[in-house]
Amino acid sequence: MLCVLVHGSIFAQETKTKNVVIITLDGFRWQEVFQGADSAILFNKEYVTDMQATDLFWNTSSLKRRETLLPFFWNVIGAEGQLYGNRGYKNQVNCANPHWFSYPGYSELLVGFVDKRIRSNHAIENPNSTILDFVNQQPGFENKVAAFATWEVMSSIAREQTNHIPVNAGKDKAEGNISEREVLLNELSDKLPNPHGARYDAFTFQYAFEYLKRKRPRFLFISFDETDEHGHSGRYDAYLKSAHRTDEMIEELWTWIQLQDDYKDQTTLIITTDHGRGSGAKNSWKNHGRLSFGSSQMWFAILGPDTPALGEIKTEAQYFQKQIARTAASVLGLNYSNVEPVGETIHSMISSSILANQRATTEKVIIGQQEN
Repeated sequence: MLCVLVHGSIFAQETKTKNVVIITLDGFRWQEVFQGADSAILFNKEYVTDMQATDLFWNTSSLKRRETLLPFFWNVIGAEGQLYGNRGYKNQVNCANPHWFSYPGYSELLVGFVDKRIRSNHAIENPNSTILDFVNQQPGFENKVAAFATWEVMSSIAREQTNHIPVNAGKDKAEGNISEREVLLNELSDKLPNPHGARYDAFTFQYAFEYLKRKRPRFLFISFDETDEHGHSGRYDAYLKSAHRTDEMIEELWTWIQLQDDYKDQTTLIITTDHGRGSGAKNSWKNHGRLSFGSSQMWFAILGPDTPALGEIKTEAQYFQKQIARTAASVLGLNYSNVEPVGETIHSMISSSILANQRATTEKVIIGQQEN
C-alpha cells in the first residue's frame, strides 16, 4: 500500500511490498563488494595468517573473486535485484555526514538526515526519531518493528528507552514467551563470549531469525559488526571470512522468507553499511574516519517485488546514505518525513509505475486543494 502524505492527508496506492528487512555489515568496503578480495592486502602476511583464506578467496578475475566472497549478493541480488556503489563505473554512494564512523552513520541511515550534534560513538540517546519510530506509528505496523545488533550502542541510536521498540543488542537476551531455541541461545551467549566484542554476529543473526519466526515483524533491522571488528584488528583473512559467513546468513534468511505465505514475494531486503574504510595495503584499510581517505565511500543492495531486476548499476550517479530511510518507507508505501528534510527516495530502486502513480496522486491532491 503506497500512502502519499500531502499537507496532512494520506492517499493509498497498492504495492507488493508489505515487509522490509534492512541489514548492515559494519565497515565493509565497496572494494570487496564489487571486486572481491584485495590482492594488495590479501598477500600481505602482516594482515593474513590463514593461508586457506588466500586459497579460498583469490582468483585473477575480480568477477569470480566477488562471487566467491559473496555468492548470495552476486547470484541472487545480482540477478534479481540491484547493487549500487561500484566506483569503477563512477556509481558513487557516500555518507553525507562528515565523520565516517558508526554512530553518525547509523543515525544518518535511520534518521534520513545529518545531525551535526551526532559526532561520537558514545551511548547517548539519539535526539531524533528514526524510520523505526515512523513505521511503528503507521496503521498495521504497530508493534511490528524490531531491531537486532551486535553493537550495544544500537539501543541508544534506535531510542529503545523512549519509544520502546524492541532492540536486542550487545549482550541482550531473548525475552518474553521465547522458544526453546531462544532459551538455548541465551545459555550459549554466556558460555561463548566474544573476547573482542559484545557477542558474535552469529548470535545476533539467530536472535533476529528466531524473533522473525515467532513475532512476524513487518519492519526488521539487523546490524552485524564483525567485519569492522576484524578490520580494526588488521585481520584481513577474518574480515573476509566474516563477510562470507554474513552472506550465508542473509541467504538463509531470504530462503526462509520465500517459503512463508506472509513474507514470500511481499518482502524487500535492503543491505548496506554504516561507513567505508581506508584504501591501500598500509594501515589505512584498517581504519576509518576523517583521517582515512575512502571512509565515506559505501554501497547499497536491494532485492524485492517492487524493485526492477537491474543487477549491478553501472551508470554514473551520486547517492547518499541518508536516502535509505525514505526509500525503505516508499517501497512500503509510506511517505517518510522528519523534523528536518530527509534524503530523497532512490527512484531507480522502485518500479517506475509505482512512482508514476505516486506523482500523479500527489499532483491531483495539490490541484484539488488549490481549487478549494
